[in-house]
Amino acid sequence: MVCGGFACSRNALCALNVVYVLVGLLLIGVAAWGRGYGIVYSLHIIGGVIAVGFFLLLIAIVGLIGAINHHQVMLFFYMIILGLVFIFQFGVSCSCLALKRSKQESLLSGAWEMSNDTKKSLENSFNCCGLFNNTAEFKADVELCNAACTKSRGGCVSCGDVMMEHAGEALKILGGVGLFFSFTEILGVWLAMRYRNQKDPRANPSAFL
Repeated sequence: MVCGGFACSRNALCALNVVYVLVGLLLIGVAAWGRGYGIVYSLHIIGGVIAVGFFLLLIAIVGLIGAINHHQVMLFFYMIILGLVFIFQFGVSCSCLALKRSKQESLLSGAWEMSNDTKKSLENSFNCCGLFNNTAEFKADVELCNAACTKSRGGCVSCGDVMMEHAGEALKILGGVGLFFSFTEILGVWLAMRYRNQKDPRANPSAFL
């Protein structure tokens, strides 16, 4: 059977949506990993990544059901929503990759001053003290720090350095994966449009729209 046939288009669309499910789970998982390191308190763009992953997961499920059943209405809304997801995902991915270190440090500094409970939680979780060694509050934060590293001979590293390392890793993964697979969503829209207009050979000819 040629690849332009009905069955081939259906299988290709199903396979593409399975990939979207995996990508959506990956984006949510990496963003949740970043959240676990407290990065989400300062880099709110990660919240946008979670939203992209969630909607991509939902629309992929809708696309799977629509492709299996050749459901005209579901495939129509699938094309529209997937196009919107592409625009949003492309923008968020570019933002992740374009976020400079100085901007990350500024966001981290702003979030660090929001709550003393957040400071203590991050210091105990990362076994570090203070944010950045070049800030006026660093010395005071180190004196009040009760992380386990304060009792060691080697001393403590700054929490800013630890968080920046993990933030950089998370942003590179999220931006790279999101940007690469955002272009495949154009293929998904085109494939769904083509498949929607094809005639199911098993269906009643008079029922075809």
